[in-house]
Amino acid sequence: MEALYMAMLAALAVLAVSGLYVGVTNDAVNFMNAAIGSKAAKFKVILLVASVGIILGVISSSGMMEVARSGMFHPTMFSFHEVMILYVSVMMANVILLDIYNSLGLPTSTTVALVFSLLGAAIAVAVYKIVNTPGLGIADLGSYLNTARAMGVITAILMSVVIAFVFGTFVMWFSRLLFSFRYMAIFRKAGALWCGASFTAIVYFAVFKALKGVLADTAFVAWVDSHMLLAVVVCWVGCSALMFFLQLFRVNILRVNILAGTFALALAFAGNDLVNFIGVPLAGLDAYNAVDGNFAMASMSALEGESKAQFGWLILSGVIMVITLWTSTKSMNVSKTETSLAGKGDDADNIEYNSNVFSRSIVRASIKTSRFIDKIVPERVKNFVSKRFEYEDVEHTGAPYDMIRAVVNLTTAALLISVGTTLKLPLSTTYVCFMVAMGSSLADKAWGRESAVYRITGVMTVVMGWFVTGIGAFIIALLLGAILMWGGTVAFIIATLACMWMLIKSNFLGKKPQEATTQEATQNDTIDSVVVEVCKMMKTSTQIYDRTMVAVLKEDRRALKELVRESTECYEHTNKLKYSIMPALRKMKSSSVEVSLYYVQVVDYLSEITKAILHITRPAYEHIDNNHKGLSQEQVDDLMRINDAVAEIYGIINHMLVTNDFSDIDHVLTMRDELFEHIADITKSELQRITAGEGNTKASMFYLTVMSETKTMVLQARNLLKSQRYFLEHTGVAKPRYKIQ
Repeated sequence: MEALYMAMLAALAVLAVSGLYVGVTNDAVNFMNAAIGSKAAKFKVILLVASVGIILGVISSSGMMEVARSGMFHPTMFSFHEVMILYVSVMMANVILLDIYNSLGLPTSTTVALVFSLLGAAIAVAVYKIVNTPGLGIADLGSYLNTARAMGVITAILMSVVIAFVFGTFVMWFSRLLFSFRYMAIFRKAGALWCGASFTAIVYFAVFKALKGVLADTAFVAWVDSHMLLAVVVCWVGCSALMFFLQLFRVNILRVNILAGTFALALAFAGNDLVNFIGVPLAGLDAYNAVDGNFAMASMSALEGESKAQFGWLILSGVIMVITLWTSTKSMNVSKTETSLAGKGDDADNIEYNSNVFSRSIVRASIKTSRFIDKIVPERVKNFVSKRFEYEDVEHTGAPYDMIRAVVNLTTAALLISVGTTLKLPLSTTYVCFMVAMGSSLADKAWGRESAVYRITGVMTVVMGWFVTGIGAFIIALLLGAILMWGGTVAFIIATLACMWMLIKSNFLGKKPQEATTQEATQNDTIDSVVVEVCKMMKTSTQIYDRTMVAVLKEDRRALKELVRESTECYEHTNKLKYSIMPALRKMKSSSVEVSLYYVQVVDYLSEITKAILHITRPAYEHIDNNHKGLSQEQVDDLMRINDAVAEIYGIINHMLVTNDFSDIDHVLTMRDELFEHIADITKSELQRITAGEGNTKASMFYLTVMSETKTMVLQARNLLKSQRYFLEHTGVAKPRYKIQ
């Protein structure tokens, strides 16, 4: 048995490292995104500041390990074997769930993942114990669990979302009203006082949240607690004087505040959330040391009470967290989600989500409310406020938002978390940081009417993901706990190997080298993407058309249903390309007007081709799905000849697009004209059959629809070919940059 438990400890150790990796990847967005989104400093400088904060945070860690040891269950009710199974299940579930969220680019709470994983695993082990213990029933389950903590987490979700969003909105609105986007002049006069207030909030946050374990029970903290108002005023005066002094030497005090806020949030993250990553493995180690070889020990009372991690484990954890911060590319994926939702503008770069009924209703209600307010607010006030919110990029950094908003995000988040900690309110760092950023972007009028519904949908997706975190963690841990308890050693080995394989595959295998950078794409990148997209979509369209014709003749309903799905995805993809024209043209700002014109034409023709394909697959599926009579032999023969002609034309077009050799473009024109004449002839023949009362009405209508859309498809393909040639000639691309498979 000892070998099994040593293997479990080894698995917990490996999972602890994995937990630190995926945890930092997910939570890095909390303390770095304001600096990244405002481009307050170079990316490496931001990483360095955050790294120092993490190291100091783990050294001064006040995270108590009892959250993992006895936070969700009563260890005295379990044996050593059961506790070890419980901890292994928790770590596996925790790591798997966070890795899934990181891959999807969604921020979530590591605290929620830990607590609900503990709850799920504890229930699985308790149920096993109840089932196999005579005299116990399901009514005894409550004696094994500590559900008060779970309710606290649920309360934290609701409170964090609402409070952070409201405060972020109001603080940003008044800050923008004070400074406007052209803040340079007024900032020279009042900037020191405003930044002093911000710095005071950050200092307060660092003292009472990040360093509370180090400074607890000291005379300084006792004095501040008893003279809170005086301490805040003194700190504000001192910080304002410091900011004014730095401003005299032309130091950008906004940049100083942003980096200081980044440092403070990283400090608090490492100091207080460390238990989420290493608490369970260390609890397993404590349990192993407590039994001292007596693995049959019936009670784990040694896990009751408070416990802190040893200094060596803290330092090792800090090193792993810093390495992850510098090497993880998934953290930038999570950061991109928040930046895209909070960034300025209505470009399609920000539209990563589809709209839904709820988001559209919110936007309509907001528009009506805005119009009502406009009617009752005096014209002079409206004009004043409107001028204060007129956007202008005075920083000229190309950042998603300016440093005023970055300071508001950091200050408001730090202040809310500090007050919540002081009042013992269960606020979540992840939820506060994200919702403050969303509230400030709304108040800053970054959510224009063109993108508002998509951004609201995106925020709803993230918020719902937070609730799913708890449910998902609970279910995964519950299943793993049950499998390990009933499956024994074999189940443990299989689950461990499967978990390791998933993490290795997700983070290290099958990945193309990619730089974690926030630099914008170059003009050549945009040209390359156009070439690749056109070639891929044209090849896909050719395949869908051919498969549709074959499926119709075979009356293959299942194949047609799949083709409808594929053609819909193609059309939606090209439709998104149309909405990305504006940002793409900005990236090609050094190009001529002709290049932009041909780019617009290429994207438009590509969209029309996929629309024609969709208008063929849908009627084809509906015809077969409704069990209508099949096509006549004459119609079948005509369709096969048309299909062969289209395949030949598209084959030549696709070859020219891939090779950038347009020497056969005149030949395509001749083939197109011949095809159109053939379509006209067989259409006349079909109309004659209809007039003569021959054939079937449904089949004839479908047949004519295919002829019409085929003509549109070929016409737009030839137009696309011509525009693609002109586009590449004006951009100077002679040969393809990629080989299209």
